[in-house]
Amino acid sequence: MAISQPFPAATPASRADRRRKPLRPSRVVLYAVVLFFAALFGFPLLWTLMASLKTVQETFAYPPVFFPAVPQFGNYIRVLSVERIPVLLWTWNAAYITALTTLGTVITASLVGYSFARFSYRGRDALFLITLATLTLPAQVTLIPQFVLFHRLGWINTHLPLWVPAWFGGGAFGIFLMRQFFLTIPRDLDEAALIDGASYPRIFWSVLLPLLKPPIVTLAIITALATWSDYQSPIIYLNSPDKFTISVGLHFFVQSPEVGGEPLQHLLMAACVLAMIPAVIIFFAGQRYFVQGVVMSGLKG
Repeated sequence: MAISQPFPAATPASRADRRRKPLRPSRVVLYAVVLFFAALFGFPLLWTLMASLKTVQETFAYPPVFFPAVPQFGNYIRVLSVERIPVLLWTWNAAYITALTTLGTVITASLVGYSFARFSYRGRDALFLITLATLTLPAQVTLIPQFVLFHRLGWINTHLPLWVPAWFGGGAFGIFLMRQFFLTIPRDLDEAALIDGASYPRIFWSVLLPLLKPPIVTLAIITALATWSDYQSPIIYLNSPDKFTISVGLHFFVQSPEVGGEPLQHLLMAACVLAMIPAVIIFFAGQRYFVQGVVMSGLKG
């Protein structure tokens, strides 16, 4: 029987040899393409960041200036105190709507996915196919019926239409994602837990759910980012400025180009940067599990 030999440990000399090895032309081209697209897609973000630190004169200067002469970090404080533009209130509205929507989506999509993956009942496959079929429906198709429903419920100009639907299944994508991951877990775990006397809710909560951290975090990140930046639903159901979310509030900001004769474009850029920070924090906080979830779905799906 052949005995496998362990790989020799890389010595400092061998690592130095690899570093001195010239890059292949194909890899140089790849790096150049990556740097080009990184600069192309990163330029608007960098321009917004620089514009948020400019004075009013630098904002409207021609030819345009990229770097501010003296960074105006006070713009970030001033934007929070502009009259008729409550950025903090809009941020709070978006934050708690995002939290409730994400929580509802994760909980209910996990429960429905658990049902589709682990239980056998009449019509299960047909229900799952109907659920998947809703993925093909454009959101505009159900817009009017949803508006009529929420109007009859008296929910117009409230935040209820923005987060309550997430607590009724969490959407077809979330159900499909969680069902696929439940199918990758061996049923032996369920049967062993049943023999030990665990109930189905206990199996779901204590046995299966801890194994699903990557897909749960993936679903939470996708839902949170989509809800935080959602513009269509808040603009349809909300009328009062004090109920706006930050995405609608920024549009309201654009429609108020000046207050007291002072242009607000540089403060608008500061508000955009502030609105972007929570989304960046959410993504990087769950990046490790997000990558794991994407990799697992690619291998198992």
